[in-house]
Amino acid sequence: MEVMANKEYRIPFVGLKLGTHAFSFEITDTFFEMFEYSLIRKGNVKVELQLEKKETMMIGQFQIDGIVEAECDRCSDPADVAVKGKFQLIYKFDETPSNDETLVTVYPEDFEIDVKDSILEFINVSLPARTLHKKGGCNEEMIAILNEYILFSSNDAEPEPFSDDEVDPRWAALKNIKKDDSSNDISK
Repeated sequence: MEVMANKEYRIPFVGLKLGTHAFSFEITDTFFEMFEYSLIRKGNVKVELQLEKKETMMIGQFQIDGIVEAECDRCSDPADVAVKGKFQLIYKFDETPSNDETLVTVYPEDFEIDVKDSILEFINVSLPARTLHKKGGCNEEMIAILNEYILFSSNDAEPEPFSDDEVDPRWAALKNIKKDDSSNDISK
């Protein structure tokens, strides 16, 4: 298995024989610094790539696993977030561009593929929809400031202050809804 340096994300495929080739990338803070508008600035992620070269295409199987630092949605302090996932990209040798997200066109004049942008995208889509510190990990000063400025109308009861383990009451109410399987039966 070939271990790639931090700044080397180009794979020259012209010299590769048909078959499967393994590549490994160690993603660190310097990787995220290459992207001016990256949501992530720090992290330690291992990326394994199995690249199968065929006559008319290459199939890339990416596996990512690691920890990145993202902003907590509650207190805005940095929070460690686990990222993990498996992704596939198909690199098709062709002259026409593709609109398919999982299909990358490799033009006849190309001799290498750059996987840097794909790796960043896979890490980003592996982030949870909401990033929060573990219970008790939020910045207490920020939580106190948030509680001081909670807005509510005069018709509403005064809201409870934020807590570290708070669940949005709208989502909590949805847990009580039971699905009626008989209403989905189309054979009736």
